[in-house]
Amino acid sequence: MMRLILCLLLMVGTSALAGGPSPVESRKIVYLIASVESLKGAEFIRNGTAYEGKAAAEHLRMKLQNAGSRVRTADDFIRLCASASSMSGTPYLIRYSDGRVVTSEGFFKQRLAELAQ
Repeated sequence: MMRLILCLLLMVGTSALAGGPSPVESRKIVYLIASVESLKGAEFIRNGTAYEGKAAAEHLRMKLQNAGSRVRTADDFIRLCASASSMSGTPYLIRYSDGRVVTSEGFFKQRLAELAQ
């Protein structure tokens, strides 16, 4: 009986046991972070300071790690990590090279919708 339980636990996988995202949701989150990391000529604005994509991605990875098991889906990631400062509550923004500014929440939701197509 103990061997059966051990085998079942190994089959479930560590992310499911830890309450983290499934492999599919993890790939979506990785895609979302990569989408901001690879932005050319755009800035990620956090608490009034503009950052390049690489710095933004590092920050989002840190927030994802800190969120732990609260993030189970890509939507959770957007809501809990990628939309606003957890310190000030100020929404994150993305400013494109043409001057257009969008919320990071809108940016990430659009990327997620494009991925689903």
